[in-house]
Amino acid sequence: MKISLIYPPFLEARIHEEEVNVPPLGLYYVGALLKERGYDVEILNWAHLDHIPEAVTRLINKTSPDIIGLSVLQANRWGALEIAKTAKSIAPEITVAFGGIGATFLWKHFLTHFEAVDFCVLGEGEYPFLELVKAIEAGNRKRIKSIKGIAFRSNGRPIKTGQSLPIKNLDSLPIPSKYFDYQHVAFTRGCPAQCTFCGSPRFWGRRVRFHSATYFVKQLTYLYKRGIRFFYFSDDTFLINKGRVIDICREIIEKNITISWFAISRVDLVDEEVLRWMRLAGCTQLSYGVESGSEKIRDFLNKNIRSDDIKKAFQLTTRYGILARAYFIYGSPGETMHTIQETIDLICEIKPLGAIFYILDIFPGTILYDMFLKQSGQTDDIWLQKIEDILYFETDPRLTEEMIFAFGRKLRLAFYEALPGFADAIELTDGKAFRESNADFLSRLAMTFSHGDYSKIDAIPRKDETAARLYIRSLEYAPNDRAYLGLGMLKQRDRAFNESVAVLDKGLMFFPDNDQLKLCKGISLMNLREFKRALSCFESIGNLEVAKPYVNECRKTLSSMT
Repeated sequence: MKISLIYPPFLEARIHEEEVNVPPLGLYYVGALLKERGYDVEILNWAHLDHIPEAVTRLINKTSPDIIGLSVLQANRWGALEIAKTAKSIAPEITVAFGGIGATFLWKHFLTHFEAVDFCVLGEGEYPFLELVKAIEAGNRKRIKSIKGIAFRSNGRPIKTGQSLPIKNLDSLPIPSKYFDYQHVAFTRGCPAQCTFCGSPRFWGRRVRFHSATYFVKQLTYLYKRGIRFFYFSDDTFLINKGRVIDICREIIEKNITISWFAISRVDLVDEEVLRWMRLAGCTQLSYGVESGSEKIRDFLNKNIRSDDIKKAFQLTTRYGILARAYFIYGSPGETMHTIQETIDLICEIKPLGAIFYILDIFPGTILYDMFLKQSGQTDDIWLQKIEDILYFETDPRLTEEMIFAFGRKLRLAFYEALPGFADAIELTDGKAFRESNADFLSRLAMTFSHGDYSKIDAIPRKDETAARLYIRSLEYAPNDRAYLGLGMLKQRDRAFNESVAVLDKGLMFFPDNDQLKLCKGISLMNLREFKRALSCFESIGNLEVAKPYVNECRKTLSSMT
């Protein structure tokens, strides 16, 4: 049988694309298990797809899948439904199955209102979907009814078969990276917390299950050998077991897997020992759900974290050269300009080097959604509207859209205006083992100010000056190619081309094969009208295609001068 697993497009453009524009890891686990059982499987990332009918037509004409499996979040359910309807209109015999968190919590809604959806796979989907595929292949309807963890229509009415048992030994699953390339990986399943806005505990369960460190690092190794060097460790709470995290870090270091990675944690789970190991193993960013500076609001969100733990986590994380990023939620019950100021005051204390601000959302599968249904008298039929989500403030007459936008503007502006000061206040551990990683950390942050995401934000003051100070601090720890390059480009921007060449020459003493340094130096030499030296610089670049326009320009100019 041929099976197409698809990650559908979203209803609206994403603000933070890096976190949602790739298929969920579960889709790769499902694909790997099917491949190990001999099925012909492809995974398609259609998150950015513009024209669904054309894409589905091409897929059916080219592949003729027997089954289409769609990974459904709340925000991409309309994309999934359009794919399902289009597929059924072209080839009615195709079986369409929805899976993922959207299908798990809205299975009755989908099966009641949308005939194109044949099955919903509920919760942890690897084995229920495998068994469903086998039953469809055998044409055995009775067997389908005995599969735990699915839902379908019986006599025209939606039914579910009961909950499937969670996989006890996660290492029994095939390693998806044997078959697929991806960068989002996960060590655990489950979350012991019970935040009111999050559906993860109900989806995975509150008991945390772990892969072994060996399995997890082996997964990374397959990808590393195929040239992937950066990863998102996407666990809800990666640091839930410090000893296991240290085991992972040890294996990464012992196997000499030179990677960088981001992770997520609670603030009350970090200490110096685990941060030290994480940094040595390549962690460059750690995100924390702070949510609010107001204890009253954090209590409503059921965060169960103390301000002292928040402050300690951010201070230690930055000290070990890991960018500490904070998630904040605004627009909760009782939000006022006073509570927003409490959040700003906390931001100024913890000095995050990255921050993401969200408006409080209501999603199925959360405590907040249960409260909404009870208080409003609504049902799941509300999702027949072509909306991605329900914003909490839309349900609370004490909050208006104007207030919410004002809250967001005030939070973001306060963060952006304070950010250069946060960068200047960085204090790093000074052990010998961290000198190179400290240089790397400071130069990464500097590049964000001078040429990366922060460089595009007008509200951030003194971006180039902040970047220059960070580059210089970086080089005080160890030679760093990114720092030399960044300084060289800043000098170019100031039209100080002689100074740019001098900085880049220093960099090339330590990194003689760095093509970016050579390219930047050659451009500065061209601006000094030293075309012969510039040509020599460009011709020494390993990837001549990159330098080709500059080589041609130098030769043309030199020819006209003779």
